[in-house]
Amino acid sequence: MSTLVIAILSMVAFVVAYHTYGRYLATKLFRLSGDEPMPSVSLRDDVDFVPTDRSIVFGHHFTSIAGTGPIVGPALAVFWGWLPALLWVVFGSILIGGVHDLAALVISIRNRGESIGQAAGRLISPRAKVLFLIVLALALSIVLAVFGLVIANIFKLYPESVLSVWTAMPVAAFIGWAVIRRGGNLVLPCLIGLGILYLTVYLGTTTLPLDLAEVLPADAVYMTPVVVWTLLLLIYAFFASVLPVWLLLQPRDFLNSLQLGVALILLVAGLAVASLNGQANLATAAPAIAKQVPADAPPMLPFLFITIACGACSGFHCLVSSGTTSKQLKNARDAQMIGYGSMLGEGMLAVLVILACCAGVGMGRLTRDTSSGSIEITRQEPIAMAEVSAEEAALDGSAAWRSYYRTGRTTADGTAAAGGGWKGQGLDKKLAAFIDGGANFISAIGIPLKYGVAIMAVMVACFAATTLDTATRLQRYVISELASSAGWHAGTNKYVATTIAVGIGMAIAVFAGDSPGKGGLMLWPLFGATNQLLAGLALMVAVFYLARRSRPVAVLAIPMGMMLLLPAWAMVFDLVNNWWPQRDYVLIGFGTLVLILQAWMVGEAVSLWRRLPEVMKEAKANGEPASTDPLAAP
Repeated sequence: MSTLVIAILSMVAFVVAYHTYGRYLATKLFRLSGDEPMPSVSLRDDVDFVPTDRSIVFGHHFTSIAGTGPIVGPALAVFWGWLPALLWVVFGSILIGGVHDLAALVISIRNRGESIGQAAGRLISPRAKVLFLIVLALALSIVLAVFGLVIANIFKLYPESVLSVWTAMPVAAFIGWAVIRRGGNLVLPCLIGLGILYLTVYLGTTTLPLDLAEVLPADAVYMTPVVVWTLLLLIYAFFASVLPVWLLLQPRDFLNSLQLGVALILLVAGLAVASLNGQANLATAAPAIAKQVPADAPPMLPFLFITIACGACSGFHCLVSSGTTSKQLKNARDAQMIGYGSMLGEGMLAVLVILACCAGVGMGRLTRDTSSGSIEITRQEPIAMAEVSAEEAALDGSAAWRSYYRTGRTTADGTAAAGGGWKGQGLDKKLAAFIDGGANFISAIGIPLKYGVAIMAVMVACFAATTLDTATRLQRYVISELASSAGWHAGTNKYVATTIAVGIGMAIAVFAGDSPGKGGLMLWPLFGATNQLLAGLALMVAVFYLARRSRPVAVLAIPMGMMLLLPAWAMVFDLVNNWWPQRDYVLIGFGTLVLILQAWMVGEAVSLWRRLPEVMKEAKANGEPASTDPLAAP
């Protein structure tokens, strides 16, 4: 019952927050009006700037921000226990993440759809713009490498998901050409497309699992399944970036939003049934606060707030808000639903991930058998307490939960035995925890486990793919803006900029690291801290946006302080305790560069803040507006 109660209370908190705090932000703080000029209309080019119905924009925005981030982060963080992760997700989404996303969207639509980096140049200083754009480029390079690798690993672990994920792309392109471009009702074609997607889930599970390991040489170095899938995914991302948004980005994301809706309905229904019949018990499945954390695990403070980024607050979201979403929004009033509402929806997804990785996993560990030529999945039922030794019963959580979150045994003093420890916890194992835990929930409503696993794996891979292609387009914008600032006109060409974006991501993912296909994982320790620092810098730009209009800044300044302090703390901790002792010069160099850029940009902001009254007074005396935003609302 506790599992269902927590899910319901979290959902109620998000709904109440949307209609109270969200409304205050939209109407009082940012003063959104339906009469504002929108860049999607004034700069319309039918490639990037396309005025679009809010349901389609919501589908694009939500699926872009809700990639694997709100899945991987919470799935890793419940290592410390489910209660801290839950509290950060709920309150972080409402008070920090939603504010951050809405602010970035509003600033962009009032700055001709420019990125938050370009806005930094208008609101702080030209140097701040360049510094911010460099941080954006570094963060997006990690996103492209890591998320390409995540999808490739899902394809390797769950070959039944491959057919459905790749089928979604041509189906979405047909919908974009036949419906969005030519006009017409979008819902019915997308429902048909959704039916095709789930038909391919069935075919992939029963007859057409696409496993590259069966066709590639077993002793290949570069021709491994992960490397090949990563290359193919980044080639796809190139075309997705340069094609008009209506042809692939919008219909694919809308289709994925419907697919997510179906998966979440199944997940919530299964959670409710499993909770009511006693199969899923959060209280016994996993510890609320873990007592037995391996000695090599980082401290919960500040690393909880870094490990869970998407789902609570994520700097990547400011790129989506100001990079693609602002160029499609055709009414400023829709910003509350799309900016703030999407973040709360992602927070609810993160809550379900926490419950799946704890109560769902606690229902039993899944095992795969492909010896018969088809995929068969069985569940090892939880061991009865009477059959557990006293030593085992004293350990945190159920035996099934520990099998995902404790490799090997854990001794009485809390240190990890052979095979254990924080560093032994693979990313693929945490993805499996969510996929298997979610499948356990879904099985409670009568869906066979093998189809539940396929549905969950397809959902994760499709979401990661939307993040990958959106991130590629965003990196193209950033590289173009940097090239323009440097006076390199060839770099502003979308094909040149996209080639650079994909090339850097491919080099990191495939060729960096100690073996092919490990480069993204090499930079994974940097992803969380860099991502959260980016959120802090975006909030800093938003503080100046409000200050230049003499509006209250506290609701942004307090989250800004958290998102600047905690990530910097975590990165310095890693530099001193991990990267420098191990002489990992790539991480040392990358981390030091990010910290220097952050300190420099904060210095620029402090300098302007001291002079801000003077600047505003001079502007007023000269008859200039306090803000230099070309499309600024009064």
